Amino acid sequence: MPSSEASIRLVNTLYSDHQPWLLDMLRRKLGNVDNAADLAQDTFARILSSNEAGPLREPRAYLTTVAGRIAAQYFRRLALERTYLEAIAHLPEAVSPSPETRLLVLEALAAVSRVLDGLKPHVREIFLMAQLDGLTYPQIASQLEVSVNVVQKAMVKAYRHCYDAVYGD
Repeated sequence: MPSSEASIRLVNTLYSDHQPWLLDMLRRKLGNVDNAADLAQDTFARILSSNEAGPLREPRAYLTTVAGRIAAQYFRRLALERTYLEAIAHLPEAVSPSPETRLLVLEALAAVSRVLDGLKPHVREIFLMAQLDGLTYPQIASQLEVSVNVVQKAMVKAYRHCYDAVYGD
């Protein structure tokens, strides 16, 4: 792993050499220059904070991958926000959450989404079937045509991942 100073120099070079290209690519994909600028900035911030930047043979492919992940998180957050706002839209004003409560709920939903994104797809599916759908392990195993042992192991992985996300490694 490069030193922190070397990492900063590498990211600076990556930024100066490829930021305009990344911004243009994101603008074309998103159709909005402001969102593209935010996601481009988040891409370089993520690379810098990962402290893993080293000499890259394909810097644009790397930037595309990192930016794509950030864009996917952005769109998932927008979808969560839209779904939550649609769910509360029908509530009478007297019981509708305050703007502060709405923001707290949206932040919590985004945090949960980030944690779930860290699970492998089959583990996430099993976890959600148990937690959201209330299915038993045998029911999940039957629906997915796997053994109960597979379901149990997936749930252990999911619980461990969630624990680590909340309490640290």
